[in-house]
Amino acid sequence: MSKTVNGVEIDDTFAEAFGMSGTGIIITADTLKWARIAATVATGFGTSVIGCGAECGIDKELTPDETPDGRPGVRILMFGFSPDALVPQIRNRIGQCVLTSPGSACYSGLKAAQSLGLGKAPRYFGDGYQTAKKLGDSRYWRVPVMDGEFVVEEETGVTTEAVGGGNMLILGTDRAGLLETTEAAVDAIAKIDDVITPFPGGIVRSGSKVGAKYAGMFASSNDAFCPTLRGTVKSELGPDTLAVLEIVIDGLTSKAVADAMRAGLKAVTDTGAKRGVTRITAGNYGGKLGQHHYHLKDLI
Repeated sequence: MSKTVNGVEIDDTFAEAFGMSGTGIIITADTLKWARIAATVATGFGTSVIGCGAECGIDKELTPDETPDGRPGVRILMFGFSPDALVPQIRNRIGQCVLTSPGSACYSGLKAAQSLGLGKAPRYFGDGYQTAKKLGDSRYWRVPVMDGEFVVEEETGVTTEAVGGGNMLILGTDRAGLLETTEAAVDAIAKIDDVITPFPGGIVRSGSKVGAKYAGMFASSNDAFCPTLRGTVKSELGPDTLAVLEIVIDGLTSKAVADAMRAGLKAVTDTGAKRGVTRITAGNYGGKLGQHHYHLKDLI
């Protein structure tokens, strides 16, 4: 049975999410501007493993006191189906997007029992002139580049306890108000450590269902939530719903995903009704595919 909070209806349903592998990487630079530029480029084209190879995003900004080299930094997270699936993603994204960025350096952003190569591939760009130094239990590579050296830690931790696909669907009668409310929810989620919202600006308007009528398509438009198909398909939308937006959440732990969903739900219910938001629901597959279930009623 649904409940209403501050004028917003909350469906009695759950978000169904999947076990994934995840890693964290710290990118530093001479200024926060350039650390963020490198991090933004490195996490680009990282919305869904269905087509991107990895789901990626910026977790948080770091002060000089929080980074290994005492410079401003940004921590990024990457998620894939397995540690092995993350190997080429790290190699390509760090080699093409961080090594190339002015003043950048790259360090492990996650301590875990298992590790992946971080600098093992980019070091070869040094063409034999790269040098290594071990400090404590970590090895660092110094790769000559045209503005000095690219310093990169050899390995970073990886966890197989990560979760991908926590979600909420937000329905409204006003597109502008719905977007504004969803943006506020993404901002609230961004304050939670160890999670990312990998889609553009943290929001996805092309929610999907599993499968399609066309061969080779693993997912297709979630027609039940498309306003223009109301009356043509078995719709989940009432007559006044004009638009639906979704937030997808990946986290290094199940608790982090739950905390993020809780923060997002609160942000929507605090002010959403004033902006035309009428309802919140979530995407699931009847509990048959994903190992993690996040019941909305437990997170309000």
